[in-house]
Amino acid sequence: MNTVAYDILDEIIERKLKSRHRIFADKEKLHPDYIPDYLPHREEQIKRVASILVSALEGVRPSNILIYGLTGTGKTAVTLYVLKRLGKKAIDFDARFKYAYVNTRKTDTTYRVLADIARSLGLRIPYTGLAIAEVYRRYVEALENWGGVHIVVLDEIDYYVRKHGDDLLYKLTRINEELEHSKVSLIGITNDINFVENLDPRVRSSLGEEEIVFPPYNAEQLYDILMERAKQAFNPNTISNEVIRYCAALAAREHGDARRALDLLRVAGEIAEREMAEKVTVKHVKKAAMEIEYGRIQQVVSTLPLHAKLVLKAIIVLVRKHGHATTGETYNYYREFARSIGLEPLTQRRVSELINELDMLGLVNAVVVNRGRYGKTKMIRVGDLIDVIDDALERFMGE
Repeated sequence: MNTVAYDILDEIIERKLKSRHRIFADKEKLHPDYIPDYLPHREEQIKRVASILVSALEGVRPSNILIYGLTGTGKTAVTLYVLKRLGKKAIDFDARFKYAYVNTRKTDTTYRVLADIARSLGLRIPYTGLAIAEVYRRYVEALENWGGVHIVVLDEIDYYVRKHGDDLLYKLTRINEELEHSKVSLIGITNDINFVENLDPRVRSSLGEEEIVFPPYNAEQLYDILMERAKQAFNPNTISNEVIRYCAALAAREHGDARRALDLLRVAGEIAEREMAEKVTVKHVKKAAMEIEYGRIQQVVSTLPLHAKLVLKAIIVLVRKHGHATTGETYNYYREFARSIGLEPLTQRRVSELINELDMLGLVNAVVVNRGRYGKTKMIRVGDLIDVIDDALERFMGE
């Protein structure tokens, strides 16, 4: 029995080693975190960001920048592209220039955000144990001792503000008032075009000194981006122009998301590799699209608050019975679910807001309809992935 198990394992490893370099030359080139030497169709945005930040090489504080754009429109890539190149030029100019990049969705507490900013100056900040005010004091002190221009990039800044408010932003937009020998500029990156509306007016005016909007890519632009990456990522003759164009077309349907296009290409390659195929085909891309969508739903459902999960479960039960659900029906089912597990139900108004949030996340489709003398209600439906959503709910509600 052990010999048979060993033989099977040995065979799997051998097949993996044989296929490992068949499709990919360098898979890392398809990851969203990779910043290439050339960013097609973002020349104007690169010029705009660079023209604002270049004054840092002369020791002058650049204006704060707020960058808007949908997911996968190159906001982060362009920002880091410019900062990395300015960092190299700073050596030639003998300029004191550094930057901190923090994704505030991943680094999601005020302490950790501030600690990461401080660490970019070489400070040793413990992962826990200090007061936020102490971390801030050490950062200011380090800036004064250093005497340069520090650019602080806060990515997905809207997520941080929704969760923690804008007190940290207020401090950082006012930090130059405490400094004599150093200067700090902020770059905020957000997917939410209405982000500034909820900010303190003082933060809004300071943070948005310069605003840049990144438009979505079209199918042809996505094709150019994928072609550039594919040349570096895949071995010769393992992927065709047809497959790359198909990936670009799929991503273009979803507001021109280059990140999704790259994910499709990478996962399609991984599937082809697993299947021991000689080439990546359109069939592999279709499989990749399903795999990515399943993963996205699993991730989204896992992060939902408990009451949102109960509302979503109520919707699914009703849709399976009647093909749709209304706000009132959903609330009645949700209330029963909540009480059955010992929870105090939320108000109907709050449940209606949760339905809107589920709609924005793409888990349900809620449309307001007029029912005449019965008033208005939301007609709620769930798409073809209802089984995937339900499986994810069962998994996470069972934990």
